[in-house]
Amino acid sequence: MSSIRDQYFMKKALEQARVAYSLGEVPIGAVVVRGDEVVSAAHNLREALKDPSAHAEFIAIDAASLKEERWRLSDMEVYVTLEPCLMCAGLMINSRVKRCVFGTRDPKGGALKSLYALAEDERLNHSFEVVEGVLEKECSEILQMFFRELRQTKKRLR
Repeated sequence: MSSIRDQYFMKKALEQARVAYSLGEVPIGAVVVRGDEVVSAAHNLREALKDPSAHAEFIAIDAASLKEERWRLSDMEVYVTLEPCLMCAGLMINSRVKRCVFGTRDPKGGALKSLYALAEDERLNHSFEVVEGVLEKECSEILQMFFRELRQTKKRLR
């Protein structure tokens, strides 16, 4: 069961996912949090920026690092609507985040629980707590709706 605090910050990440949705981006949102403060917030921008690294959590972590003028974010937590991929999980390790909370698993690319467990790999130089399933239904539904609409649009254009 997730805490009220985790639900609060996941709702902030979902707000970012809705922005991505409105822009035609895969609706994934993220916030970086220190204590009870949102340090940065972002959503997917891969299509708009034509950048394969423009994932919500990657942008949010970069923004937090720039804002704080440091790369070690050991006092920060990342809330993201979809389980991070290898690239983003690697960035969390390299930036030394304290914790990652995600909404729904990514069975095809998830690197914290689904395909890999990078945050728990003792061979790496950093580990962090992972909490999954916070507002899972809402996080899953926005992705399902987006891809359903995308398939319908493609079908109509045939």
